[in-house]
Formats: sequence, structure tokens, C-alpha cells
Amino acid sequence: MLVLSRKKDESIVINDEIIITVVEVRGDKVRLGIQAPRDVPVHRSEVHAAIHGKTPELPTDSPEVST
Repeated sequence: MLVLSRKKDESIVINDEIIITVVEVRGDKVRLGIQAPRDVPVHRSEVHAAIHGKTPELPTDSPEVST
């Protein structure tokens, strides 16, 4: 898992076509804006799990990179 630090109004870009922007930080909640092509499904993990009939997966132990 790649772990990045971002402030309000800062973004990350995935594969030149998906942009994730921090819209708001309020206490322990973060609001994200996601721009992606219409053919790329974007769901919260619990919705994705429900669609695919799975239980949400917990993060695995993997190296973390902080930027």
C-alpha cells in the first residue's frame, strides 16, 4: 500500500486519468473528490463488497511509503 500525505485542495493522479482531491478535512473525516472516466467504476469499499458478494477486506501487511 502506498500512503501519501495531502492537504486540503491537493490531489493525486492515478494512471493519468483518475484524479483524487482532498476536498475537506473535518476532525477525523476526510472528504475526497474523484474524477474518473465514466467507464471506471468508483465505489466505497463496503459498496464494492456488497456488489460482489464479499465481506470488506482488511488492509494486508505491506510496505508503506509516506510522502
